[in-house]
Amino acid sequence: MTVLIPSYEPDYRLVELIERLRAMTDAPIVIVDDGSGERFRGIFEAVKAAGCTVLTHLSNMGKGRALKTGFQYIMEHGWNEGVVCADSDGQHAPKDIVAVGQAIEAREATIVLGSRRFTGKVPLRSRIGNRLTSKIYDAATGIGIGDTQTGLRGYPNQMLGWLCQVPGERFEYEMNLLLEAPAQGYGISELPIETIYLNDNRSSHFRPIADSFKVYKPILKFCTSSVISGVLDFVLLLLLQFLTSNLLVSVVGARVGSSAANYAMNRRFVFSRPAKRKVIKSMSRYYALAAAILAFNYGLLYVLHTFFAIPIVPAKLATECLLFAISYWFQRKFIY
Repeated sequence: MTVLIPSYEPDYRLVELIERLRAMTDAPIVIVDDGSGERFRGIFEAVKAAGCTVLTHLSNMGKGRALKTGFQYIMEHGWNEGVVCADSDGQHAPKDIVAVGQAIEAREATIVLGSRRFTGKVPLRSRIGNRLTSKIYDAATGIGIGDTQTGLRGYPNQMLGWLCQVPGERFEYEMNLLLEAPAQGYGISELPIETIYLNDNRSSHFRPIADSFKVYKPILKFCTSSVISGVLDFVLLLLLQFLTSNLLVSVVGARVGSSAANYAMNRRFVFSRPAKRKVIKSMSRYYALAAAILAFNYGLLYVLHTFFAIPIVPAKLATECLLFAISYWFQRKFIY
């Protein structure tokens, strides 16, 4: 394995981590100094003297960019083993780093997450933040992961080219790659590791508001796209119902118009797939899903409006809420 450590303004714990790792493995270690500046030069000189390769950003570019710099360097030098990424603040035990490295050797096309169980004394913001992110990820992808925010991750060598292309420059990068991985055919597995928090995690450079927004941004974009399409669908439904008084014609016509807008927004702005991804393939899958959703939509709306005499507006709102999560999961997993 190769160990990759992105680091911004580290302290003595980075040197201690390297010393302990060196006592356990002779694996190559690449450290990316993400614009820490002259004040931290001594620490990076110390780890370089311990045999590490140190790559330097002249300014702070973010964790995602630092990881990509490391991945690119490893590819360019032809190292063909898996890569284990770890944080520089002492929150990953060397034995767990080695264990993740061994795990990726036994798996192909699978990301291995060093998953914390959050036992013992854990900062409240970390416990709540991780639990919330895991729940949202599960709802968005249908994949249950106990620790989506872990910085200890193992990647097979074959993934490095893809990892360099995943969007994101800062903390959102690691969430983006978890969202992208299933669509690329990559599996995700978890390996239990020790939960370590030092000094209430005050050394973390994670910005609670700005970085949390970036982490949740892919899901928020989908919600926004769905709301816009939902409003358009709602307006078209009322308009066609007023003009035709035919529920089936109104539902079908409204969904045709809103689904065309939704497909364009999702492909261009939400999932941001490369241009080389064939439009015909994704479009055919999208409209197959749209047809299924339309059938369910009409069926539920018909039952609520006709048999239960619920007015068209609340019946429509209830139907759309029920189908929202299903639509997101299918689009993320099978279409884009």
